[in-house]
Amino acid sequence: MSGSRVLALGHYQPARVLTNEELATMVDTSDEWIRSRVGIRTRRVAAPDETVASMAAQAAAKALAGSGLAPADIDLVLVATCTAVDRSPNTAARVAAELGLAAPAVMDVNVVCAGFTHALATADHAIRAGSARHALVVGVEKFTDVTDWTDRTTCVLVGDGAGAAVIGASDEPEIGPVVWGSVPEMGHAVRIEGTPSRFAQEGQSVYRWATTQLPPIARSVCERAGVRPEDLAAVVLHQANLRIIEPVARKLGAVNAIVASDVTESGNTSAASIPLALSKLVASGRVEPGAPVLLFGFGGNLSYAGQVIRCP
Repeated sequence: MSGSRVLALGHYQPARVLTNEELATMVDTSDEWIRSRVGIRTRRVAAPDETVASMAAQAAAKALAGSGLAPADIDLVLVATCTAVDRSPNTAARVAAELGLAAPAVMDVNVVCAGFTHALATADHAIRAGSARHALVVGVEKFTDVTDWTDRTTCVLVGDGAGAAVIGASDEPEIGPVVWGSVPEMGHAVRIEGTPSRFAQEGQSVYRWATTQLPPIARSVCERAGVRPEDLAAVVLHQANLRIIEPVARKLGAVNAIVASDVTESGNTSAASIPLALSKLVASGRVEPGAPVLLFGFGGNLSYAGQVIRCP
């Protein structure tokens, strides 16, 4: 065994769809204003009785079923989230209990929008080191819980949901080396602070950082994986907004790749956005099994993490 691979994916979204037109009755905005600035048409809003843990468990159950593994086969659970209300038991432990897992290690990972790719790298490292054989990695957010619905610069962005992946040991590594890092001195540009906690950001600072500093880092992810950008079958960036996704993908040079744009219908779901978009993309059959896909998360802390995987 020399690496790991993604065995299966799953995702979950709440039933309630919040349209731009409905938002315009709640705050001073319009469908045209939202589409022109972030490209979002709709987003999902969790019901009051839907929690971060319950949504994570729904997505995780689908990924586990698709993997063909038994619950007892999972020995590591990593849940990426920044919106869990409860501290203990952590979200990973709650998911493990809901799915009836035997005795896994359970950890929550808070790297905000880059959380899933950090968690995926951690699972890959654990499997490579022999500390785990099968891992469940989930990205999940109930971002509407930390949203100021009177602030039109942030409330138009957010949505709720979850995405999950089951990772297993592999003779041939199908999850490439991670490239990760941060700009701590600019971490204040994305904040979830206070009591009650509320999401705020310096949008222009985030936009400039993402569109100017991230493309060369994304290229270095491809270089470490030994894959040219033009050979990528798909690019799944954090679904922040189209005004970031499109220029980053263009500057990367992934000219033949499908560029995930789930943000248009799901909004920005932070740590959930990459596994949610990836699961939908794979379910659609638009990417062949074994094809190279770039995953690249970025956001809060002005952190980033990316890897090239082979499509399950």
